[in-house]
Amino acid sequence: MKIDVLTLFPEMFTGVLGSSILKKAQEKQAVTIHVTNFRTFSDNKHQTVDDYPYGGGAGMVLKPQPIFDAVSHLKRQSTISNPRVILLCPQGEVFNQKKAETLSKEEHLIFICGHYEGYDERIRTHIVTDEISIGDYVLTGGELGAMVVIDSVVRLLEKVLGNHVSAKEDSHTTGRLEYPQYTRPADFRGMKVPDVLLSGNHQMIEEWRKMQSFLRTYTRRPDLLDLSCLTEEEQYWMKKFKLENGIDMT
Repeated sequence: MKIDVLTLFPEMFTGVLGSSILKKAQEKQAVTIHVTNFRTFSDNKHQTVDDYPYGGGAGMVLKPQPIFDAVSHLKRQSTISNPRVILLCPQGEVFNQKKAETLSKEEHLIFICGHYEGYDERIRTHIVTDEISIGDYVLTGGELGAMVVIDSVVRLLEKVLGNHVSAKEDSHTTGRLEYPQYTRPADFRGMKVPDVLLSGNHQMIEEWRKMQSFLRTYTRRPDLLDLSCLTEEEQYWMKKFKLENGIDMT
C-alpha cells in the first residue's frame, strides 16, 4: 500500500510514523508513507494557501488551487488510475472498523488535512472520494484524524502485526467488544484470574470468551447489538446476566 498525506504541518507526523507498528510496517515494506506540505504547490510568490470566505464570516478558507495541483501531482505518480482521496472533516462519515477494513484493501490512499475555517467547497465536490470524521467534535486540523485512520488501516495489512489473529479478534472487528484479558501472576494482591482460563480446556475457554465478549458489548455498547437477531446462546447469556444482577426482564 502507498499512502500520501497532504498537510501544512508535516512535522506533526514525524513521531507517529517513526514509531511502533507504523515504523515496523514501513520497514517490512507493507506500506510506504509520504508526507507533503501542500504549501509548496501554491502558485503565488508568498505561497499563501488560504483566503477570506466569500459572503463574509470568521476565519480563513483553504484555496482550491494548491490542493488541486498537489492531488494531481500525486495521481500522476500513482500506479493506479483512481486512488482514494480522503478528506478529514467534521461533516464526514464517522470512522469505524468497517471503514478501516474497506480502506485496507486499497493500493493507494491520499489524505488531505485541512486547517483554518474550512475548505473551498470545490475541493470536496471535485477531487475527494471519501469524507471522514473520527468523531462528533472539532479539532484544529485534520492531521490527528489522518493519523488515527492511517494507524487503524495499516495494522490490518498482511504481516504487519506479529500475530495475524490479533486483528481478527479486536473489538468491533467481530461486531462485539473484545473479551477481558489476563496475564501472570494468576493471583495479584488477592485479585485472581478466572479459573476457566487456568483450566487448560480450550473449548471452555473459547465459550467463556464468547460469553464475556457478548456481555461486555451488551453492558457497554448495546447500540452495537441487534437484539432481534441474537442467537439462542446469546439470549440465554443475556437472561442469565439480568437474573444475576436483578435487572427487570419485563
